Amino acid sequence: MSVFTIYPAIDMRGGKCVRLLQGDYNQETVYGDSPVDMAGEFAKSGASWIHMVDLDGAKQGVRVNDQFVVDVKKKLGVQVQIGGGIRREEDVAYYLEQGIDRVILGSAAISHPEFVKKMLREYGARIAIGIDARDGYVATEGWLETSNVKATELGKQLADAGAETFIFTDIATDGMLSGPNVEAIVEMAKATSKQVIASGGVSSIADLLALKEYAADGVAGAIVGKALYTNQFTLADALKEVASS
Repeated sequence: MSVFTIYPAIDMRGGKCVRLLQGDYNQETVYGDSPVDMAGEFAKSGASWIHMVDLDGAKQGVRVNDQFVVDVKKKLGVQVQIGGGIRREEDVAYYLEQGIDRVILGSAAISHPEFVKKMLREYGARIAIGIDARDGYVATEGWLETSNVKATELGKQLADAGAETFIFTDIATDGMLSGPNVEAIVEMAKATSKQVIASGGVSSIADLLALKEYAADGVAGAIVGKALYTNQFTLADALKEVASS
């Protein structure tokens, strides 16, 4: 049976838990003062993984909120994946040495492809590739730019280079609670023949169940953010229903 994992998301900015609407730093809502406490709540609800994003890091190109990530791993013992501000090998090594389970490389896949391929060679499955797409094309630099590279083409290239896990975000759906772009997510899974974690748009447990239907095709999980923070459903209920479906 194919496993389908729910990844509750913690986006960090200024040491707080926030959500941005479609990646817009001017459209921010603060949902908690402590990323570590928030992760603790998710762990208590049964999460096996936590998805963390250093938004300050993504904007500045350096690690900013890394201490919270390390604290979550050390205090809670859950599996953690981190993205944002990871542009150099020393950043990747830092997180992996601190016991972080998976490091996500995003914009660098377009801007520094050789670096990403080197990290895949060295660290294998502990590197996840974040691909953010707008209308099927890769968006970079915190979604400010859209490239002329097709998302599925980039996925294929990096799968050939050793990537085992992709995190695929359809920007149009992110933070909108409009439902995920299931078709694009499945297309990415089929194009790469690897594990794809869906990100963006999950608004209900039904959305999670719709994604899980494609687990055998490689849709391996979903990142859930705003829906949990705005109480569309509880993490405990989602974990229970997805496990029993």
